[in-house]
Amino acid sequence: MKNSISWMRVVVLFFIVLGLMEFFIDSGDKPAVIAYPMTQLFLVLVLLLLIGIELILQAVENVMFQTLSPEAKERYLATKSESKGWKWGSKTYQKLLGSKPIEAEEEIILDHNYDGIRELDNKLPPWWVYMFYATIIFGVIYLVRFHILNDYNQDLEYEQEVAAARIEIEEYKKNAKDLVDINTVELFTETADITAGKTIFESNCVACHMADGGGGIGPNLTDDYWILGGGIKNVFNTISEGGRDGKGMVAWKQILKPVEMAQVASYILTEINGTTPANLKAAEGELWLDPETEGQEVIEQAKDSVTVASPTATETVQ
Repeated sequence: MKNSISWMRVVVLFFIVLGLMEFFIDSGDKPAVIAYPMTQLFLVLVLLLLIGIELILQAVENVMFQTLSPEAKERYLATKSESKGWKWGSKTYQKLLGSKPIEAEEEIILDHNYDGIRELDNKLPPWWVYMFYATIIFGVIYLVRFHILNDYNQDLEYEQEVAAARIEIEEYKKNAKDLVDINTVELFTETADITAGKTIFESNCVACHMADGGGGIGPNLTDDYWILGGGIKNVFNTISEGGRDGKGMVAWKQILKPVEMAQVASYILTEINGTTPANLKAAEGELWLDPETEGQEVIEQAKDSVTVASPTATETVQ
């Protein structure tokens, strides 16, 4: 028993050191023992040190034991054999088990006899009975809360979880812009993103499109005519994959990060498109109408135009 307790002390101390190391070392999402391989060597040294200390203590105890008189050795062994902690644990275990000791089995033995095998009328273990009572209490509380007081149901819980997940997704997108692609790209409007897009444009795009976007070798970016389509998704895709085969601009996906392409596309659409450059190049491509606003614009135009009919003429009033 003494030796088992000693080695248990080694294990407990080792895990305490491990826990303290994980608490004080900032290793991000990974455990410190994985993020920093040197910590593995440290733990091995700690374990060897604890084992060495335990062996030394046992050796010292053994040497001192050999110097005792026979009577003192007997008293010492008797003291060691009495483990208050383990006695308490044993008593607690017996209480939770709820079984009768072998000496008292005659009190609960039944008359059934199967080839010499007798049956004992043991009670259910107290831990099992207490758990059963706990389930009854839980069931009553659950019944009152959800079926009588009509607390939240599964549908409401699902909607709440979905709403919380959407908020987390939006927050994740803000902090993980490098994951943007043609399907998830959105127009950036924050000042930091627009400023970053301007810097990228001035470093890579002015040679072909001019600083004001009026167009040079490349097309004019200030009007609503686009060769490969307008809008954030089309502009992002054009920057990423390049222009027309053989005569368009190169694909920038090997040079710029996804977030950088989204930033420069947002800068073009928010700061350049719709302005009046100094030297305007002729429009190229087709007029781009945003599918989300095209129907609304047609309705507004219809409201602004009124047709008046007369027996002799038809007049349109704007």
